[in-house]
This record gives sequence, structure tokens and C-alpha cells, in this order.
Amino acid sequence: MTETHEQDAHTRTAGDGLDARLVVDRGGFRLDVALTVAPGEVVALLGPNGAGKTTALRALAGLTPLTDGHLRLDGTELDRTPPEARPVGVVFQDYLLFPHLTALDNVAFGPRCQGATKAEARAQAAEWLDRLGLTEHTAARPRRLSGGQAQRVALARALATRPRLLLLDEPLAALDARTRLEVRARLRRHLADFEAVAVLVTHDPLDAMVLADRLVVVEHGRVVQEGTPADIARHPRTDYIARLVGLNLYRGEADGHTVRLADGPALTTTEVLTGPVHVAFPPSAVTLHRERPTGSSARNLWRCEVAGLETHGDQIRADLTGELPLAADLTTVAAAELGLHPGAEVWATVKAAQTHAYPV
Repeated sequence: MTETHEQDAHTRTAGDGLDARLVVDRGGFRLDVALTVAPGEVVALLGPNGAGKTTALRALAGLTPLTDGHLRLDGTELDRTPPEARPVGVVFQDYLLFPHLTALDNVAFGPRCQGATKAEARAQAAEWLDRLGLTEHTAARPRRLSGGQAQRVALARALATRPRLLLLDEPLAALDARTRLEVRARLRRHLADFEAVAVLVTHDPLDAMVLADRLVVVEHGRVVQEGTPADIARHPRTDYIARLVGLNLYRGEADGHTVRLADGPALTTTEVLTGPVHVAFPPSAVTLHRERPTGSSARNLWRCEVAGLETHGDQIRADLTGELPLAADLTTVAAAELGLHPGAEVWATVKAAQTHAYPV
């Protein structure tokens, strides 16, 4: 960090960071999302397609005007500031590197636009490329770069403008699985060193869990849940979030150890609660039987039918309907021994100790 940046860091106040309420009306869709992010914090906007994640990011960048609300960064109103004048860096999903420029000149483009001389801009660009492990690729044009290298050049280009807000739009989506693993780890290290605000937009739960300090889940243009990755993974509050983190989720009315579902059976839990609650358990907690089990210690037992089977990692995931719709994971050997197929009748059991109930 330069001396100027050190002085800036010391003069920032408690009001620094991002304070926004993003309201955007587009046809029949309305986005209304509140965001507060502290300097040095990475927040991931997560949600299904059409939830409003990209609209929120474009509003932060100034590419989509606000219908209402506000947008303040380090205490400064940005609502009417044109995009090119905002202290914002963006890494787009497809990186959007200039194909006719080298990696060095792609990164130098931002400082040049801010008034740096060609020599100064190139010196800054070389420093950023070195930080991101790209010194050997300064003279390469985008078509000569791998996906991971292009992603890092795009990140360097965004950081070279010294933004107070870094926006990342599905930054790993264009990478193959093997490259994604390596680049995700690198990106996490770079974001950990970033002293300003970072907002990541993604639909990939693993990217969000690894890269972000806090998750904000958006559905239908509204925030439905926010918290740390660990908290959201343990306490999902919508079906989308439960599927995202791989849990069966139900809502019901608790009376002691018993939770009665509105449109289904009762579940037995270890927690003692009263009133509206969620109950969650992983598909791996479900045991399947072809005949009604006798002598089982499981307090939860439901008659179900196999609606579908699919490979899920190194296991088979069974989609079940019946008394309680749920997902169950089992080994390929177990699925074969049970003779599972769509339409097969099974009994599903879950021990109370493997459920988790928490207030709505």
C-alpha cells in the first residue's frame, strides 16, 4: 500500500464503506435491496436466475439508474455520478478485455483514463500483474491467455484504478472445473488483501461460500436471508436456500419435540420448541427400506415413492414423494440392493438426532 493510501486509510470514518438501498423498476419486475458493506468485507449476492442479482450489480456500477433509494460510498452520494466517474472497478463474467491490447496495456487503460502518463500507467500495471503472478504474460494479448490468466488480468485491470468498490459479476463462470478450483483459491487470497468494499454476484454456492465473508440471498428482487456462510448453511429459510446448501427443509408448528407440518405429517426433533419453526436435515440422514422397518430406533417414518434417481457426486440421490416429499442420498450399491427405480415404494426413516429445528 502506498503512503497516500495509508494516509487515506487513517482518515476514513466509521461511516465508510457501502450504504445502499437499490430500488429499480423494470417492467413488471421491482428490485428493492438494502446493502451495507464495510471496507475489507466481501459480500456475495446469491440467488436464482431472474432474482435481480445482475440488476443490483449494474445499479451499483451506475449502468442501471435507480428508481428510488440511495447509494453512498464512503459517505459520498453516488446516485447521480456517471459510471466513469465512480471509484468502482468491475470484473465482468466474460472479462471484456480489449483484444487488441496486451495484458500490460489492458491493465494500464484505467490509470491512463485517470490522468496518469503512459509510463506511470504501465508501471502501475506491471506492479499489479506481478502481484497476481502474471509477470511472464505482460506482452500477451487476451487470445493467448488461459481462462484463469484472463480472469486475473481482468481483476488487475479493475484493481489498478484503486477502486473503493470492487464488483465481480460471476467471475469464475467462464472457467472449466479444474481451472476454477485454482483460480477460486487465488481470488480468495487477493480479496482478503483488498482494503475496500467488494461485492460478488454469483449463482454458485461454492463460489459464494469460499469467497465471501457474508451472503445476501435475493429472490424475486428482495432479500430473503443474509448472514455468514456457516449461519445460512445451517439455518436456511427458503426452499431455494435449502436446495442450495443441500438440505431437506420444512416449516411447521412446534410443540415440544414434535413439529406438525401444515400439509404433511409430524416430525420428531431433539430440540424443544414452541411456535413456528423450520426443520432441516441432509439427504444423507435419510435411510430407505423396501419394507416397513420393525425395531428401528428412528422416530420419523414415512411411506414414500421414488419419483426420480440421479447421480449426485459419488452417490445416488433419490427424489421421493408421498407422505413427506424429500431427497435421500445413498450409495450405488445400496440403490442396487434396494432395487430402486421410479415408481418403487419405499419407507424413509430419519433419526430425531439428525434433524435440526429452529424458530422461523
